[in-house]
Amino acid sequence: MPIDIAFLAIAEAQQVFHWLPAALELGKRADVRVHILSPSRLILDLVASYDPEGRLDLIKLRRPSTKPDSLFRLPSRLATLLLNYRAIARFPTLVTTEITSAWLKRVPGFATRLILIKHGAGDRAGGYKQRHADFDLTIVAGEKDRRRMIGYGLCTEANCLVGGYAKFELRAPRRPLFDDDKPVLLYNPHFDPDLSSWVNHGPQVMAALEALRGWNFIIAPHVKLARRVPPIHSDSPHIRVDMGSRHSIDMSYTTSADAYLGDVSSQVYEFLLTPRPCIFLNLDHHDWREDQAFAHWRLGQVIDRADALQGALDRAADLQPGLVAAQEAAMQDSIDLSPVPASQRQAALILDFAQKAQA
Repeated sequence: MPIDIAFLAIAEAQQVFHWLPAALELGKRADVRVHILSPSRLILDLVASYDPEGRLDLIKLRRPSTKPDSLFRLPSRLATLLLNYRAIARFPTLVTTEITSAWLKRVPGFATRLILIKHGAGDRAGGYKQRHADFDLTIVAGEKDRRRMIGYGLCTEANCLVGGYAKFELRAPRRPLFDDDKPVLLYNPHFDPDLSSWVNHGPQVMAALEALRGWNFIIAPHVKLARRVPPIHSDSPHIRVDMGSRHSIDMSYTTSADAYLGDVSSQVYEFLLTPRPCIFLNLDHHDWREDQAFAHWRLGQVIDRADALQGALDRAADLQPGLVAAQEAAMQDSIDLSPVPASQRQAALILDFAQKAQA
Protein backbone atom coordinates (compact mmCIF):
# COMPACT_ATOMS: atom_id res chain seq x y z
CA MET A 1 0.00 0.00 0.00
CA PRO A 2 1.52 3.36 -1.03
CA ILE A 3 2.45 5.84 1.68
CA ASP A 4 0.69 9.20 1.34
CA ILE A 5 2.70 12.24 2.44
CA ALA A 6 1.40 15.78 2.05
CA PHE A 7 3.46 18.97 2.08
CA LEU A 8 1.52 22.02 3.20
CA ALA A 9 2.60 25.19 1.37
CA ILE A 10 0.65 27.97 3.05
CA ALA A 11 3.70 30.13 3.80
CA GLU A 12 5.43 32.58 1.49
CA ALA A 13 7.63 31.39 -1.36
CA GLN A 14 10.91 31.72 0.53
CA GLN A 15 9.93 28.68 2.61
CA VAL A 16 9.34 26.47 -0.44
CA PHE A 17 13.06 25.91 -0.95
CA HIS A 18 13.37 24.38 2.51
CA TRP A 19 10.93 21.51 1.92
CA LEU A 20 10.87 21.07 -1.87
CA PRO A 21 14.10 19.02 -2.19
CA ALA A 22 12.77 16.41 0.25
CA ALA A 23 9.42 16.31 -1.56
CA LEU A 24 11.17 15.78 -4.90
CA GLU A 25 13.32 13.04 -3.40
CA LEU A 26 10.27 11.24 -1.97
CA GLY A 27 8.51 11.66 -5.32
CA LYS A 28 11.11 9.38 -6.93
CA ARG A 29 9.86 6.41 -4.91
CA ALA A 30 7.21 4.12 -6.40
CA ASP A 31 5.82 3.32 -2.94
CA VAL A 32 5.19 6.96 -1.98
CA ARG A 33 2.54 9.43 -3.18
CA VAL A 34 3.58 13.03 -2.54
CA HIS A 35 0.91 15.72 -2.46
CA ILE A 36 1.55 19.49 -2.41
CA LEU A 37 -1.23 21.60 -0.88
CA SER A 38 -1.32 25.37 -1.40
CA PRO A 39 -3.87 28.18 -1.78
CA SER A 40 -1.52 29.85 -4.27
CA ARG A 41 -1.41 28.88 -7.92
CA LEU A 42 1.89 30.79 -8.21
CA ILE A 43 3.42 28.68 -5.43
CA LEU A 44 2.26 25.49 -7.15
CA ASP A 45 3.69 26.76 -10.46
CA LEU A 46 7.02 27.44 -8.71
CA VAL A 47 7.01 23.87 -7.39
CA ALA A 48 6.12 22.50 -10.83
CA SER A 49 9.10 24.31 -12.37
CA TYR A 50 11.37 21.99 -10.36
CA ASP A 51 9.31 18.87 -11.17
CA PRO A 52 9.37 18.47 -14.97
CA GLU A 53 8.36 14.81 -14.73
CA GLY A 54 5.23 15.69 -12.76
CA ARG A 55 5.86 13.29 -9.89
CA LEU A 56 4.24 15.58 -7.33
CA ASP A 57 0.45 15.79 -6.98
CA LEU A 58 -0.33 19.52 -6.89
CA ILE A 59 -3.54 20.34 -5.01
CA LYS A 60 -4.97 23.86 -5.10
CA LEU A 61 -6.59 24.73 -1.77
CA ARG A 62 -9.45 27.19 -1.47
CA ARG A 63 -8.31 30.78 -0.93
CA PRO A 64 -9.85 32.70 2.00
CA SER A 65 -9.12 35.96 0.19
CA THR A 66 -10.05 37.88 -2.95
CA LYS A 67 -6.67 39.62 -3.15
CA PRO A 68 -4.49 38.82 -6.19
CA ASP A 69 -2.35 35.71 -5.95
CA SER A 70 1.24 36.37 -4.90
CA LEU A 71 4.42 34.49 -4.04
CA PHE A 72 5.05 36.74 -1.05
CA ARG A 73 1.62 37.80 0.26
CA LEU A 74 -0.39 34.70 0.94
CA PRO A 75 -3.78 34.72 2.66
CA SER A 76 -4.09 34.19 6.40
CA ARG A 77 -2.59 30.83 7.31
CA LEU A 78 -5.15 30.15 10.02
CA ALA A 79 -8.05 31.03 7.73
CA THR A 80 -6.58 28.76 5.04
CA LEU A 81 -6.34 25.88 7.52
CA LEU A 82 -9.93 26.31 8.70
CA LEU A 83 -11.36 26.69 5.20
CA ASN A 84 -9.54 23.59 3.95
CA TYR A 85 -9.64 21.49 7.11
CA ARG A 86 -11.23 18.41 5.53
CA ALA A 87 -8.89 18.43 2.53
CA ILE A 88 -5.88 18.68 4.83
CA ALA A 89 -6.98 16.30 7.59
CA ARG A 90 -7.48 13.35 5.22
CA PHE A 91 -3.72 12.86 4.93
CA PRO A 92 -2.06 10.69 7.59
CA THR A 93 1.23 12.65 7.48
CA LEU A 94 1.65 16.37 6.89
CA VAL A 95 5.00 18.16 6.40
CA THR A 96 5.35 21.90 6.77
CA THR A 97 7.92 24.60 7.47
CA GLU A 98 5.63 27.01 9.33
CA ILE A 99 4.16 26.65 12.81
CA THR A 100 0.62 27.99 12.35
CA SER A 101 -0.30 24.44 11.30
CA ALA A 102 0.13 23.40 14.91
CA TRP A 103 -3.31 24.92 15.57
CA LEU A 104 -4.79 21.88 13.80
CA LYS A 105 -3.91 19.88 16.90
CA ARG A 106 -6.63 21.78 18.77
CA VAL A 107 -9.39 20.49 16.51
CA PRO A 108 -11.16 17.53 18.13
CA GLY A 109 -10.57 14.34 16.16
CA PHE A 110 -7.59 15.64 14.18
CA ALA A 111 -5.39 12.57 13.74
CA THR A 112 -2.82 13.64 11.15
CA ARG A 113 0.78 13.44 12.30
CA LEU A 114 2.66 16.73 11.84
CA ILE A 115 6.29 17.02 10.76
CA LEU A 116 8.08 20.36 10.90
CA ILE A 117 11.13 21.09 8.77
CA LYS A 118 12.43 24.09 10.67
CA HIS A 119 13.31 26.65 8.01
CA GLY A 120 16.42 28.74 8.42
CA ALA A 121 19.35 28.19 10.74
CA GLY A 122 19.55 31.51 12.54
CA ASP A 123 20.09 32.51 16.14
CA ARG A 124 17.42 35.03 17.13
CA ALA A 125 15.05 34.07 19.94
CA GLY A 126 12.03 34.59 17.69
CA GLY A 127 12.82 31.29 16.01
CA TYR A 128 11.75 29.35 19.10
CA LYS A 129 8.05 29.50 19.96
CA GLN A 130 5.80 27.35 22.12
CA ARG A 131 3.88 26.09 19.07
CA HIS A 132 7.02 24.22 18.01
CA ALA A 133 6.25 21.77 20.81
CA ASP A 134 3.03 20.62 19.09
CA PHE A 135 4.77 18.85 16.22
CA ASP A 136 5.22 15.09 16.30
CA LEU A 137 8.61 15.30 14.58
CA THR A 138 10.92 18.27 14.01
CA ILE A 139 13.75 18.16 11.49
CA VAL A 140 16.44 20.80 12.04
CA ALA A 141 19.46 21.85 10.00
CA GLY A 142 22.15 21.19 12.58
CA GLU A 143 23.11 20.39 16.14
CA LYS A 144 22.75 24.03 17.26
CA ASP A 145 19.01 24.07 16.61
CA ARG A 146 18.55 20.59 18.06
CA ARG A 147 20.37 21.61 21.22
CA ARG A 148 18.35 24.81 21.60
CA MET A 149 14.98 23.21 20.76
CA ILE A 150 15.55 20.54 23.41
CA GLY A 151 16.90 23.12 25.84
CA TYR A 152 13.78 25.25 25.48
CA GLY A 153 11.60 22.20 26.14
CA LEU A 154 10.09 22.33 22.63
CA CYS A 155 11.32 18.89 21.57
CA THR A 156 12.82 15.74 23.00
CA GLU A 157 15.92 13.90 21.86
CA ALA A 158 13.64 11.35 20.22
CA ASN A 159 11.49 13.69 18.12
CA CYS A 160 14.04 16.33 17.09
CA LEU A 161 16.42 15.08 14.41
CA VAL A 162 19.14 16.66 12.27
CA GLY A 163 18.49 16.56 8.53
CA GLY A 164 20.74 19.23 7.05
CA TYR A 165 19.83 22.23 4.90
CA ALA A 166 18.20 21.06 1.68
CA LYS A 167 17.84 24.58 0.29
CA PHE A 168 21.52 24.44 -0.66
CA GLU A 169 20.62 21.89 -3.34
CA LEU A 170 18.43 24.42 -5.17
CA ARG A 171 20.73 27.42 -4.84
CA ALA A 172 21.27 29.60 -7.87
CA PRO A 173 24.77 29.57 -9.39
CA ARG A 174 27.23 32.40 -8.84
CA ARG A 175 26.80 35.04 -11.53
CA PRO A 176 27.69 38.69 -12.21
CA LEU A 177 25.23 41.09 -10.58
CA PHE A 178 26.57 44.31 -12.13
CA ASP A 179 28.18 45.30 -15.42
CA ASP A 180 31.53 46.26 -13.86
CA ASP A 181 34.01 44.27 -11.79
CA LYS A 182 33.63 46.08 -8.47
CA PRO A 183 33.08 43.80 -5.47
CA VAL A 184 29.47 43.37 -4.36
CA LEU A 185 28.14 43.91 -0.85
CA LEU A 186 24.80 42.28 0.01
CA TYR A 187 22.74 44.21 2.55
CA ASN A 188 20.13 41.87 4.06
CA PRO A 189 18.12 43.55 6.85
CA HIS A 190 15.59 41.57 8.87
CA PHE A 191 11.89 42.33 9.29
CA ASP A 192 11.77 42.20 13.11
CA PRO A 193 11.23 45.85 14.12
CA ASP A 194 13.05 45.31 17.41
CA LEU A 195 16.18 44.06 15.66
CA SER A 196 16.12 45.37 12.10
CA SER A 197 18.76 47.91 11.12
CA TRP A 198 16.51 49.19 8.31
CA VAL A 199 13.23 49.61 10.21
CA ASN A 200 14.87 51.84 12.79
CA HIS A 201 17.71 53.43 10.81
CA GLY A 202 16.90 53.18 7.11
CA PRO A 203 17.79 56.77 6.10
CA GLN A 204 21.19 56.62 7.83
CA VAL A 205 22.03 53.27 6.26
CA MET A 206 21.00 54.42 2.78
CA ALA A 207 23.03 57.61 3.13
CA ALA A 208 26.08 55.55 4.10
CA LEU A 209 25.63 53.17 1.16
CA GLU A 210 25.13 55.97 -1.36
CA ALA A 211 28.25 57.78 -0.09
CA LEU A 212 30.55 54.79 -0.50
CA ARG A 213 32.65 54.18 -3.59
CA GLY A 214 34.54 51.17 -4.82
CA TRP A 215 31.68 48.73 -4.17
CA ASN A 216 28.36 47.78 -5.70
CA PHE A 217 25.43 47.07 -3.39
CA ILE A 218 22.48 44.72 -3.46
CA ILE A 219 19.80 45.67 -0.94
CA ALA A 220 17.69 42.53 -0.54
CA PRO A 221 15.82 42.54 2.77
CA HIS A 222 13.87 39.64 4.18
CA VAL A 223 10.76 39.59 1.99
CA LYS A 224 8.50 40.21 5.02
CA LEU A 225 10.10 43.63 5.46
CA ALA A 226 8.13 44.89 2.46
CA ARG A 227 4.96 44.66 4.57
CA ARG A 228 6.39 46.93 7.26
CA VAL A 229 8.15 49.73 5.42
CA PRO A 230 7.68 51.82 2.26
CA PRO A 231 9.53 50.53 -0.81
CA ILE A 232 13.27 51.11 -0.59
CA HIS A 233 14.57 53.24 -3.45
CA SER A 234 17.88 54.67 -4.57
CA ASP A 235 18.96 56.51 -7.73
CA SER A 236 22.61 55.59 -7.22
CA PRO A 237 23.88 53.45 -10.12
CA HIS A 238 25.92 51.24 -7.80
CA ILE A 239 22.86 50.23 -5.73
CA ARG A 240 20.24 47.68 -6.74
CA VAL A 241 17.16 47.05 -4.59
CA ASP A 242 15.13 43.83 -4.54
CA MET A 243 12.12 43.93 -2.21
CA GLY A 244 10.97 40.46 -3.20
CA SER A 245 11.66 38.35 -6.27
CA ARG A 246 12.75 34.82 -7.08
CA HIS A 247 16.37 36.04 -6.97
CA SER A 248 15.84 37.21 -3.40
CA ILE A 249 14.92 33.72 -2.21
CA ASP A 250 16.94 31.29 -4.35
CA MET A 251 20.36 32.30 -2.92
CA SER A 252 21.28 34.29 -6.05
CA TYR A 253 22.63 37.08 -3.87
CA THR A 254 24.14 35.08 -1.02
CA THR A 255 25.99 32.98 -3.59
CA SER A 256 27.23 35.86 -5.75
CA ALA A 257 28.07 38.63 -3.26
CA ASP A 258 31.60 39.23 -1.99
CA ALA A 259 30.66 40.54 1.47
CA TYR A 260 27.59 40.52 3.71
CA LEU A 261 26.00 43.37 5.66
CA GLY A 262 23.07 42.66 7.96
CA ASP A 263 21.59 42.39 11.41
CA VAL A 264 19.94 39.12 12.52
CA SER A 265 18.80 37.30 9.38
CA SER A 266 19.58 33.59 9.19
CA GLN A 267 20.61 34.18 5.57
CA VAL A 268 24.07 34.93 6.94
CA TYR A 269 24.52 31.16 7.25
CA GLU A 270 23.52 30.72 3.61
CA PHE A 271 26.13 33.33 2.72
CA LEU A 272 28.77 31.56 4.83
CA LEU A 273 28.48 28.32 2.91
CA THR A 274 31.60 29.87 1.39
CA PRO A 275 33.46 31.84 4.10
CA ARG A 276 33.56 35.56 3.22
CA PRO A 277 33.63 38.88 5.10
CA CYS A 278 30.58 39.78 7.21
CA ILE A 279 29.66 43.11 8.81
CA PHE A 280 26.81 43.50 11.30
CA LEU A 281 24.99 46.71 12.15
CA ASN A 282 24.47 47.25 15.87
CA LEU A 283 22.83 50.65 15.47
CA ASP A 284 20.54 50.09 18.48
CA HIS A 285 23.51 49.26 20.70
CA HIS A 286 22.42 45.80 21.78
CA ASP A 287 24.44 44.16 24.56
CA TRP A 288 25.14 41.22 22.30
CA ARG A 289 28.38 39.56 23.31
CA GLU A 290 26.93 37.00 25.75
CA ASP A 291 23.56 36.68 23.98
CA GLN A 292 23.16 33.51 21.90
CA ALA A 293 20.58 35.33 19.76
CA PHE A 294 23.53 37.27 18.30
CA ALA A 295 25.98 34.37 18.06
CA HIS A 296 26.59 35.03 14.37
CA TRP A 297 27.94 38.51 15.17
CA ARG A 298 31.13 36.80 16.31
CA LEU A 299 31.74 35.83 12.68
CA GLY A 300 32.56 39.30 11.40
CA GLN A 301 32.91 42.96 12.29
CA VAL A 302 30.22 44.68 14.37
CA ILE A 303 29.79 48.43 13.87
CA ASP A 304 27.53 50.77 15.82
CA ARG A 305 27.41 53.66 13.33
CA ALA A 306 26.32 53.52 9.70
CA ASP A 307 29.10 55.90 8.71
CA ALA A 308 31.63 53.38 10.02
CA LEU A 309 30.85 51.09 7.08
CA GLN A 310 33.58 52.44 4.81
CA GLY A 311 36.27 51.67 7.37
CA ALA A 312 34.84 48.20 7.97
CA LEU A 313 34.91 47.43 4.26
CA ASP A 314 38.47 48.73 3.99
CA ARG A 315 39.53 46.33 6.79
CA ALA A 316 37.47 43.34 5.64
CA ALA A 317 40.02 41.62 3.41
CA ASP A 318 42.78 41.84 6.02
CA LEU A 319 40.56 40.59 8.85
CA GLN A 320 38.90 37.74 6.97
CA PRO A 321 41.69 35.12 7.29
CA GLY A 322 41.41 35.37 11.07
CA LEU A 323 37.65 34.72 10.94
CA VAL A 324 37.53 31.71 8.62
CA ALA A 325 37.95 29.09 11.35
CA ALA A 326 35.15 30.60 13.44
CA GLN A 327 32.88 30.86 10.41
CA GLU A 328 33.46 27.24 9.45
CA ALA A 329 32.89 26.01 13.01
CA ALA A 330 29.67 28.02 13.34
CA MET A 331 28.44 26.70 10.02
CA GLN A 332 29.06 23.08 10.99
CA ASP A 333 27.19 23.61 14.27
CA SER A 334 24.30 25.42 12.56
CA ILE A 335 24.06 23.30 9.41
CA ASP A 336 25.21 19.68 9.29
CA LEU A 337 27.17 19.62 6.02
CA SER A 338 27.13 15.86 5.58
CA PRO A 339 28.31 14.39 2.25
CA VAL A 340 24.88 12.75 2.06
CA PRO A 341 22.51 15.32 0.47
CA ALA A 342 20.07 16.86 2.94
CA SER A 343 17.16 16.04 0.62
CA GLN A 344 17.94 12.33 0.98
CA ARG A 345 18.41 12.56 4.72
CA GLN A 346 15.19 14.50 5.25
CA ALA A 347 13.25 12.21 2.92
CA ALA A 348 14.46 9.15 4.84
CA LEU A 349 13.42 10.68 8.18
CA ILE A 350 10.01 11.68 6.82
CA LEU A 351 9.37 8.30 5.21
CA ASP A 352 10.39 6.35 8.30
CA PHE A 353 8.05 8.44 10.41
CA ALA A 354 5.20 8.24 7.86
CA GLN A 355 5.47 4.47 7.59
CA LYS A 356 5.12 4.13 11.35
CA ALA A 357 2.23 6.63 11.43
CA GLN A 358 0.34 4.98 8.55
CA ALA A 359 0.84 1.54 10.09
